[in-house]
Amino acid sequence: MPELGAEAYPRLPKCEAELLRRAAIAHYLGPMARKDISMTEDEVQEFLSSGAKVLQVASIGKDGTPHLAPMWFTMDDGRVVFRSFTKSQKIVNLARDPRITVLVETGDTYATLQGVMIKGRAELIADPSYVLEIYGRLAARYPFAGDTPVPLEADALEQAFGPFAPKNTAVIVEPTQITSWDHTKLDGTY
Repeated sequence: MPELGAEAYPRLPKCEAELLRRAAIAHYLGPMARKDISMTEDEVQEFLSSGAKVLQVASIGKDGTPHLAPMWFTMDDGRVVFRSFTKSQKIVNLARDPRITVLVETGDTYATLQGVMIKGRAELIADPSYVLEIYGRLAARYPFAGDTPVPLEADALEQAFGPFAPKNTAVIVEPTQITSWDHTKLDGTY
């Protein structure tokens, strides 16, 4: 291996010598190959469809800063869907600027981290019947009342959430880019 210390570049300032040293090491060792830890399309769908995970929703505030909010979500035709009150900040932001990023991540240790980040555009749907349908899917997936999710028949769904549906907007995330990671594919390595 060639001389790679700062002394190999005595006439350069120390910071430039360090950059050249690192470049020489990278060239000498070649590209670092890391195992692909991305999920397949089927794995992404399974990850998003299973369990009661929390969706982190990022919209863009009026002043240009990100607005983050945790939301319960469901899937509709392979797309992430959530609902919120129409007057909520996230819906106001998305009505003004439909760019959205959402994130779902699980895992308590590096070796168990799994996640999906979706960048896209928000399709806002204010139709109360669709919003009520989304309420029904959420009730079957998350514990709105009590400790367990409860699938609701049409009458019970209407009684529980019918009065709220007209005051809510459903958001379908139309993906433009999906990034995923599954550290369990690393088999305990880095």
